[in-house]
Amino acid sequence: MSLYDLTIVQVSKMLKNLEKWLDKGVAYAESRSFDPEVFVQSRLYPDQYPLVRQIQAACDSAKGTAARLAGIEPPSHPDEETTLAQLRERIHKTLSFLETITEDKLAEAAEREITLPFMPGKAIKGAHYLVDMALPNFYFHVTTAYAILRNNGVDVGKYDYIGSMRVYDLPS
Repeated sequence: MSLYDLTIVQVSKMLKNLEKWLDKGVAYAESRSFDPEVFVQSRLYPDQYPLVRQIQAACDSAKGTAARLAGIEPPSHPDEETTLAQLRERIHKTLSFLETITEDKLAEAAEREITLPFMPGKAIKGAHYLVDMALPNFYFHVTTAYAILRNNGVDVGKYDYIGSMRVYDLPS
């Protein structure tokens, strides 16, 4: 399995799952006659980010990881979303960017030297950055978005979180 599979394929899948959870949230709110936009500012605990910021952070993590591993600058997406429609657009913009990162752009990613703005004077190899920082950070925000929706009554479960799998039939 390549770094491309572990980054581009996996984070794209999870962002698509996240959008499906939003669909379920809207359906849940409509079935109970309340405005689904209340989810945007919902949070698990007062000192944690609300759903809007969790989705922004998940998208930023996905595009930042892909860009750093590819050795390019990520696109800038200002944090201006206030509605579910705008959050969907943010997810779509991130997915569109991820589609531009081809497997060949990550060919040298495992050994690429990554620097992070919050750690001046330090560097980390791409493979270590991916497993030690990037994926845990991405999953933290995706999981928290999932938990916010679940905590608000949205019927999402493990299979909604996991999403599709690349299974195949065994020979008879």
